[in-house]
Amino acid sequence: MLGLPKSTEFNKRIPKQKFYEQIDITPTLKRAFVEQIRTIYWRNKLAVSTLNIASGERVTEIEVFEIRLSEPALNEAVLRQIDKEIPYHLLFLLEYEEKYQAWIGYKEAAESGKNAFKVSRYYHTEWMEEENLFLKMDGLNMDTIYDNFVRQIAGNALQSNKAESLKESVERESRRLTLQKQIQTLEAKMRKEKQLNRQIQLNTELKKFRKDLEAIK
Repeated sequence: MLGLPKSTEFNKRIPKQKFYEQIDITPTLKRAFVEQIRTIYWRNKLAVSTLNIASGERVTEIEVFEIRLSEPALNEAVLRQIDKEIPYHLLFLLEYEEKYQAWIGYKEAAESGKNAFKVSRYYHTEWMEEENLFLKMDGLNMDTIYDNFVRQIAGNALQSNKAESLKESVERESRRLTLQKQIQTLEAKMRKEKQLNRQIQLNTELKKFRKDLEAIK
């Protein structure tokens, strides 16, 4: 699957209860595990031990989990919970009615400790046939392989004409999304505003946000 080397195949079923039993999670999140997921498989383990490649400074292993769904959507909080429980970088394959999506979070080490991670946001592909879901495993170490996986799955969202690190690309994209939301909020306020002086003030703010947005594209 995904065109990954056979040496990385693991194919172990993981009980979904592992991620919510004896763990303090909300009833809504537990219900998502129970109702939205049929089965979870640990499909691949990408590491120095399974690949002829060097370890990374940030990434030591990438685990590939296939999550078979009972419905065509999954609460993103489920992925965050799994990511929280496993101290490695994860690549998720969601399956529903023989169609697949690849999901990956930009996962960084948290300040709280070496084995603690935080995910700033997730990126994913469209739904597609299994044979069309392919990731090029490109890189000289685990760091670059992971970075390239994120960029491939994110597609245009992380593309740039600038030479920048993945972290810089993710931060730029996050800033772009924030500005777009601010612009939409201001535009809505302007449509409702009756006072001319307040309209002028909002329009000044709007021009600034649009200029900032143009500068980071």
